[in-house]
Amino acid sequence: MTVTLEIKDHIAHLTLNRPDKMNAVTEGMIADLLAYVAEIAASDARVVLLSGAGKAFCAGLDTSNFQRFLSEDLDQLVMERTHGDANAFQAFSLALYDLPIPVVATIHGPCFGAGMQLAIAADMRIASPEAQLSIMEMKWGLIPDMGGMMLFPRVLRSDVLRLLTYTNDIVPADRAIELGLVTEVAEDAHTRALEIATTIAGKSPSAIRAAKRLIDTAETSQDRAHILMEESREQRALIGKKDQMESVMAQMQGRAANYD
Repeated sequence: MTVTLEIKDHIAHLTLNRPDKMNAVTEGMIADLLAYVAEIAASDARVVLLSGAGKAFCAGLDTSNFQRFLSEDLDQLVMERTHGDANAFQAFSLALYDLPIPVVATIHGPCFGAGMQLAIAADMRIASPEAQLSIMEMKWGLIPDMGGMMLFPRVLRSDVLRLLTYTNDIVPADRAIELGLVTEVAEDAHTRALEIATTIAGKSPSAIRAAKRLIDTAETSQDRAHILMEESREQRALIGKKDQMESVMAQMQGRAANYD
């Protein structure tokens, strides 16, 4: 499989698995990832830990696709909406973004093009010091078209997004954190990402899901009254319920909460 999935202790370990190709994206990988995301959505996972096997997170779209694309029906390949409001390439990133649970990405080595658009779909990105990131599509005379232009503006200033898109500059990890492309830089990024995922998995599952919905509302709505009402509605649905009561009792009794 070009992607692997292991769900353990409520953490879904989702791994790109083409290490010999630096996890370059193929249509097969897209199909595999979408199938596993659907499996995660139906599971008891409370958080996703996204990573890449081998020496890279993801070096981008497999360039062997370029010649083949020229022989295909591009209207069908690009323009047809096969996954709701998206095509399969866009769904590759957006399916992760649309999960109701948090996604923590751990980035090492190259994170280019399609890989960058996948990583930006995560709630947070933990990078190794040697990680390199790039909105790479302009190198090939293309634009980001895998959901990135819905997601990049949520973390990057407009001028920074334009700079990185127009130039396809490769950004080192220390610069990426300054620009907002990554959340943290850690010497052992996978260990740090797992630490964050473990902490999230130990919190109230219903409150975590509510928080993700509410943050998305706050980021996408310009309607103050709507945001405030959603804040109240989400909170009202939590107060006094099983998960919230377990959170309170665990704190009062000085023990780990058990939400199973």
